[in-house]
Amino acid sequence: MTTRPDSAGQIWASIDIGSNSFRLELARLAGERYQRVSYVKESVRLGAGLDAQGMLTEAAMERGLACLKSFGEQLVGIPAGRIRAVATQTLREARNRNAFLARAQAVLGHPVEVISGREEARLIFAGVARLQPSSKPRLVIDIGGRSTEMILGRGRKPLLAESFGVGSVGLSMRFFADGRYTEEAFRAAQVAAGAELEEALTLFRPELWQEALGSSGTVGAVSQILAAAGQTDGRVTPAALRWCIEQCLAAGSQDRLQLPGMKDDRRPVVAGGLCILYTLLTQFGIDELLPTKGALRQGAIFDLAERLQPSGARDPRAASVAELQARFGVDLAQAERVATKAERLYRRLTPRPAPELLRELRWAAALHELGMLVSHHDHHRHSAYVIGHVDAAGFSTNQLQRLAALALGQRGGLRKMEAQLADTSLLEQLVALRLAVILCHARTPVVAEGIKLSRAGRQLTLRCPKRWSADQARTRFLLKEESEAWARTGLLELALA
Repeated sequence: MTTRPDSAGQIWASIDIGSNSFRLELARLAGERYQRVSYVKESVRLGAGLDAQGMLTEAAMERGLACLKSFGEQLVGIPAGRIRAVATQTLREARNRNAFLARAQAVLGHPVEVISGREEARLIFAGVARLQPSSKPRLVIDIGGRSTEMILGRGRKPLLAESFGVGSVGLSMRFFADGRYTEEAFRAAQVAAGAELEEALTLFRPELWQEALGSSGTVGAVSQILAAAGQTDGRVTPAALRWCIEQCLAAGSQDRLQLPGMKDDRRPVVAGGLCILYTLLTQFGIDELLPTKGALRQGAIFDLAERLQPSGARDPRAASVAELQARFGVDLAQAERVATKAERLYRRLTPRPAPELLRELRWAAALHELGMLVSHHDHHRHSAYVIGHVDAAGFSTNQLQRLAALALGQRGGLRKMEAQLADTSLLEQLVALRLAVILCHARTPVVAEGIKLSRAGRQLTLRCPKRWSADQARTRFLLKEESEAWARTGLLELALA
């Protein structure tokens, strides 16, 4: 399949890099209307390629890269700003994920975001809520290859979103690796799934929702089996799941299993999926689970479209930053002073800044003193740790790591930033942030409108008005130290004039 050039900018694309399957969705949005243009699913089983050390094997990476290369060929003509690729549990776990991500970006032609479990859950609910709207309180469940997401929500608002480290691939590899089906293996797999999900029993108890929906792979596959076998109309029930498990036990092995409606790519992971589903329905009091249209890939498109609204008011990342500021008692006036000054300096370094890079800089400034709640001493290190490990709606783990790097580099020596500063765009953001922190260090309104930053190759020049300089001996001292710090890196020279 090839995609015609999208000169009108109407097509959106999302790539879901899952633990079992990779999916490509192309769609058009017109107001509330969502029209699928095409959908491609490839069984890659990336999650099966994690070895005992948590490393992705070369064979698994090659399978994934081949799939992404074919996806990339189908993205030709679609504006880069309307393409989003997200990766889930396997790449959250993989110790060598950065090596894979670099190769993935090269073959796909677009960066890949690794998203947290809670962010995955939020996007799943966004897809379900838009494509299957309802005012009822709902429980949405998505069983993936290596994780299971559960979301409580109403309308379009997710009220509680959690992710649990159990999925159809991981459980199948652990309890059915030899392809044999026994009562002992099914019992042990259900106990393991129950142990992982037990902490969610009170959070997602039946009185909190009126309908339960199942999204994406496992639920869809089991629903098709049940409908094809005439067990149900596609609804997943405890009795229907017991029938499926009985069919597995009667077959005795994966190779001999014949279930109507089951595709071959589901065969290696169906047992694990059935165990998780049966555990969920019996432990959480779910009488029936209805398959739903929406999924992560649609949620990623809806979320991307909201980010690109002109005002940015619907970007969930802005709300996440404000919530973190409130939670950690950030000095909002100081954060805004630093953000405003950093933006002005950054625009002098890059006259036409990419909007996303500019937003990142302002978010980094908004959060740079988060660590003050922990300790004033070395607060930049505490800020970096919190930002790098927090769950923040709308942010990928990649972007949070970038904000954490900026928070870490806001002050002090630059040797700790040596690896990150190879990224020119981050270096420019960091220069602007560090200078803004210095210029605002007195925590009072900055009256320094005449300060100018210019650039000529590696040479930066910060010009300060003479009258201002005469009254700012401490700031001049800090700027001189800053100049010396950059000189030691050999990356650029900062001159004061």
